[in-house]
Amino acid sequence: MVEVGQEVQEFSLPASGAKTISLSSLRGQNLVLYFYPKDSTPGCTKEGGAFRDLYSEFKAANCEILGVSRDSVRAHDNFIAKQNFPFDLLSDKEETLCELFDVIQEKNMYGRKYMGIERSTFVIDVEGKLRKEWRKVRIPGHVEAVLDFVKGL
Repeated sequence: MVEVGQEVQEFSLPASGAKTISLSSLRGQNLVLYFYPKDSTPGCTKEGGAFRDLYSEFKAANCEILGVSRDSVRAHDNFIAKQNFPFDLLSDKEETLCELFDVIQEKNMYGRKYMGIERSTFVIDVEGKLRKEWRKVRIPGHVEAVLDFVKGL
């Protein structure tokens, strides 16, 4: 598991638009990596929409945004098309990135326990170091807080 202040190890995952995105390909800019449970669900749509709406401000702060879930690339492409997201979504079916950032947690829905992605956001700086993490994210005001942090880098 990566900790704040540490360099994030190289990763490469399939992404929307039939791409493969690696951490090294993003060097020289800050990166917001946000993990979310499932494409096209109400909370995940709201969170993605908040990042979409402030995307130009993130770009002005030399920052790229990537969403990560265990959904397929095809599901990601559909989600992006419906919501008009200007950033890519990574497909982590094998949970390699989820494990690196320790976001797979026990969840409880209607009394049924299962393992799923805990909504979390991480900021990686231009040198590839983890600078900030938010876990158990509540959506209202969250994206604005991330943007404020990125602007301060």
